[in-house]
Amino acid sequence: MTTDIRARIHAILAEQAMLPPEEVTDDQSLADLGVDSMGVVEAIFAIEEAFDIQVPFNANEPTKSDFDISSVAAITEAVRKLVEEQRA
Repeated sequence: MTTDIRARIHAILAEQAMLPPEEVTDDQSLADLGVDSMGVVEAIFAIEEAFDIQVPFNANEPTKSDFDISSVAAITEAVRKLVEEQRA
């Protein structure tokens, strides 16, 4: 399941960055990908829709959110946890 989540996250972020998914790596930040603050919000909405979850993210204060967007890997892990919590 984690591989599927990772692939879907990479695809969503690649779309926001207008890059091929294979150019997205786990160690990149959204800034590395060229995703601006509006792109972050759009990516969060896309993630919520793709996984049918609620992401605890405040676009006005992203550093105070409980959702780690520091890297692609951090986003993938945070989504994995939210998906598991929802299924529990």
